Amino acid sequence: MNEISKSKSVELLLVEDNPVDIKLTTRALKKGKLLNHLHIVRDGVEAMDFLHNEGEFADVPRPDLILLDLNMPRKDGREVLSDIKNDDELKYIPVIVLTTSDAEQDVLKSYNLHANSYITKPVDFDQFVEAIRKFEEFWLAVVRLPANIHEL
Repeated sequence: MNEISKSKSVELLLVEDNPVDIKLTTRALKKGKLLNHLHIVRDGVEAMDFLHNEGEFADVPRPDLILLDLNMPRKDGREVLSDIKNDDELKYIPVIVLTTSDAEQDVLKSYNLHANSYITKPVDFDQFVEAIRKFEEFWLAVVRLPANIHEL
């Protein structure tokens, strides 16, 4: 288990506009065995406000990991991913694209924008729970996440 998941709750940021997908992701994460705290924002503008501690997000913690949908209103996931990876204060945060799109151009573009991984959401709930379980097992138990540079 990595240092973060042993020592404190992992701060997860879910950037998702679909209420059904938010509910599914939340339910799937609750089935996990690791400590985590889930923050939810509903579009790319809110995501960037959250990450820069602006407005209503002035006192939120910096996430250890971001789950990012691609297709959202106001600012889509591709723009958010580009903004994160081009920001010296944010680029170290792993971004996992979690989307319904299995289009090859979305996969390629996401990796070109430096996504850390790309997961296509299964339609079936049990398969979705299994995908989230594998995500948690890898990203929260196997991988060592970077320490939050603002806590050092």
